[in-house]
Amino acid sequence: KVPLHHQSSASSSGDSSSSSMDPLLLILKLPYSALRVPRMRLKVPSFSLPSAMTVFSLVLATYFLVVSGFIYDVIVEPPGIGSAQDPVTGNVKPVVFLSGRVNGQYIIEGLSSGFMFLLGGVGIILLDLALDKHRA
Repeated sequence: KVPLHHQSSASSSGDSSSSSMDPLLLILKLPYSALRVPRMRLKVPSFSLPSAMTVFSLVLATYFLVVSGFIYDVIVEPPGIGSAQDPVTGNVKPVVFLSGRVNGQYIIEGLSSGFMFLLGGVGIILLDLALDKHRA
């Protein structure tokens, strides 16, 4: 039986094609002419599809991160919560919403609004499940 690397040259038309080959190709073929291909039996990995609840949880978590402005919080690094001084008493009190800037937010502001949107989305899904006639 002829080895695999010799079959291609034997099946070609004569030795003239091997002599006119690119020298770089000959240099690259040299180490592989001495190597023997191992006989391995590779198994295709078996992946099972995730459950519907896992996919739903991942979509819901992604929705929460996008709506709450997580990317903005990572890039800009705003403070977690703001503070304002009361002009009458002089006490410092926490401020949740960033006033005066349209394109800015505190981290707690984004998370709270994202949570409200998340509750609204889950509420709509639960209403849809409650009105499904085939589940009753």
